[in-house]
Amino acid sequence: MTIEKFNIEEHPHRRFNPLNGEWILVSPHRSKRPWQGQVEKVVEEKRPEYDEKCYLCPGNERIGGHVNPKYNEPYSFVNDFSALLNDTPEGAVSEDDLFVSDSVRGICKVICFSPRHDLTIPEMEVDEIKKVVDLWQKEYRELGQNEDINFVQIFENKGSIMGCSNPHPHGQIWASSMVPNEPQKESVCQKEYYQKHGRTLLSNYLEKELEKKERILIENEHFVALIPYWAVWPFETMIVSRRSLSSLDQFSEEEKVGLADIYKKLTIMYDNLFEVSFAYSAGIHQAPTDGEEHPEWHFHMHFYPPLLRSATVKKFMVGYEMLASPQRDITAEGAAKRLRSLSPIHYKKSK
Repeated sequence: MTIEKFNIEEHPHRRFNPLNGEWILVSPHRSKRPWQGQVEKVVEEKRPEYDEKCYLCPGNERIGGHVNPKYNEPYSFVNDFSALLNDTPEGAVSEDDLFVSDSVRGICKVICFSPRHDLTIPEMEVDEIKKVVDLWQKEYRELGQNEDINFVQIFENKGSIMGCSNPHPHGQIWASSMVPNEPQKESVCQKEYYQKHGRTLLSNYLEKELEKKERILIENEHFVALIPYWAVWPFETMIVSRRSLSSLDQFSEEEKVGLADIYKKLTIMYDNLFEVSFAYSAGIHQAPTDGEEHPEWHFHMHFYPPLLRSATVKKFMVGYEMLASPQRDITAEGAAKRLRSLSPIHYKKSK
């Protein structure tokens, strides 16, 4: 009897995510299945630079009745329909360890990336994106100084497939009195690693990834974009700072330019994959703002895109993935190889 040797590129296996302590099932053999679905391209609507009906465009009235200033740089405001409120009264429920709840305070804000309605991050200039990073830094500092705020979650939902109801380029900030589930998992894992090794988890991880080169997508002086070894989504990526920075608060001017540069290049790569304005949810994970020192935290930005095979075919989290464990067919290495093969010039400019 011949005993076949295990091959990580061919055989089912699971990969460990040291950032959150969870596992993912990888089934590379399934990616060889013939695809019989549709792969047509999407005809994208051409948007105007200014839309008089858009509640995020400069000078327009928002749904809540407030009027936007005629801004010409990134602009933030308190969400008219916030999920969190800063005047929520203190309260809690606890019955038999089965019915438990706590009141939560917070502030939700919207950040308009540009006054132009027709742009997205990959179509903006680096200096324009740098102004978005400037505003992120300002908001993180100011919101974090609020004694009721213990975590500032900055994120962007791009595309209707990700629930984005307005195509005007924008992101959000939900700052809360509690540390939410995902960053809380990362807090625990990063602290345990730091206490054991004396370095941040992502410092050591990035060092090893740069040696291997298998999953690296883009590098600049201050940041690296890569597909994590433990990625769940088909083309999931992560931007990691080279320097062990715990938050935006520690960024130099050069590092803010570096983040803007790699943010643009990565999203151009995404758009070029299926020649469509690529949908994703992206968000920054950084140190809590609870007044404590967090040397274990290492700044990084997650990108979770749903598209799988074309501009119209997405990956669904269903069945086994909802009931048991996340699963993917295309390996992180295969996805990285495909993204690296793309032109660095945005597809709209190369036609």
